[in-house]
Amino acid sequence: MGQKLFTRNFTFLVLGQTSSLFGNYILRLALSMYVLEVTGLAAVFAGILSIATIPTVLLSPVGGILADRADKKKIMVALDTLTGISVLCAAVFLSGRNAIGMIGVLLVVLSVLGAFETPTVQACIPQMLSGDNIIKGNAVVNQVASISYLIAPLLGGILYAAVGLKPVMYASVVCFFITALFECFIKLSHQARDSKGNVFSMVKDDFSDSIRFITKDRPDMMKMLLLAALSRFFVMGITLVGLPFLVRTVLGLDAKFYGGAESVLAVATILGSIAAGLLTEKLRSGRLSYVLVVIGVCILPAGGVFLFSSGVFIKYAVIVAAFCIMQAAISIFSIFAVSIIQQNTPDELIGKIMAYTAAVTMCAQPIGQMVYGFLFDRFHGAVYLVLIPSGIMVCVIGLLATDFSC
Repeated sequence: MGQKLFTRNFTFLVLGQTSSLFGNYILRLALSMYVLEVTGLAAVFAGILSIATIPTVLLSPVGGILADRADKKKIMVALDTLTGISVLCAAVFLSGRNAIGMIGVLLVVLSVLGAFETPTVQACIPQMLSGDNIIKGNAVVNQVASISYLIAPLLGGILYAAVGLKPVMYASVVCFFITALFECFIKLSHQARDSKGNVFSMVKDDFSDSIRFITKDRPDMMKMLLLAALSRFFVMGITLVGLPFLVRTVLGLDAKFYGGAESVLAVATILGSIAAGLLTEKLRSGRLSYVLVVIGVCILPAGGVFLFSSGVFIKYAVIVAAFCIMQAAISIFSIFAVSIIQQNTPDELIGKIMAYTAAVTMCAQPIGQMVYGFLFDRFHGAVYLVLIPSGIMVCVIGLLATDFSC
């Protein structure tokens, strides 16, 4: 009989992630709305948020080393407790005079803590589950994240409008403390590793071992990381920058149409996560590149529709349909890519390799947004010159990677 998916450990991990993600989403929504009200500039919060992601990228490898050497349960409990305390302190000392500076400091602190938490959580899953359940487990975590992203901003917006910023911050504090409580019930075995020399030599050795693993021992893992980064570059750049630009600027539709498109895309992400869980027996690394081909094919009609003199709403419908399939496909690709990396990485390296995965994809996304921001502005009147070549490039990448397998 195969191992059941919702073991005690995995159930508490999912419950904790649900509470943590909900707290994060309502907090960031409230902070962004507050900064917008105070400054009148959405770019201010976007700039603060972009700067705050730098510590996550830089410290993720260190977080991976910690995840491999220390007790993962204790790390998660400590980090979520510190997150709750950080938000609580920010809420207590927040005032009209120091609000922007305090929010900036808080986001940087949360970014630092996230650099240690993300690889730890991802390293826990292969320790809790095995075989195809790793893929199903990642699919469940992805579904939780998507559902939280769909529901939490709506509830957070209602709560913020009703009671203001500080009560929302206090509500997120409760979420983080609840997460830490759930994680206290997780039971994971931990075997202390021998350390030679000082902390710096230990970090250097661990870093060297993990780099050697993905470049020399298992170069296929490096290829998987690059495919994951490329997929994020194209899809996130086109979706996060292209969708609002196409709907609001090119088609001239109001915010409710953009909001509707975003909601449909969130549902598509959830459906993609469900599909990933159902495809565990059929989709392997050798076939994973075909998902990239599907993504590329979906981009083509989104650009091709602008070659014809069809109505605004027909173009809107084609764009939303194409982007939905693309969003579901990237969800499937991401889940399988992460799961394959987890399944093929030794326990003593899993935290570091997952940290590299997070850092690489995190770097690829903002680069993609900047590139596509420039391209859409440059080809404002001929967006098909951006979308159709992008679709062709993604298809070519997928076809060239068809022989790749882990």
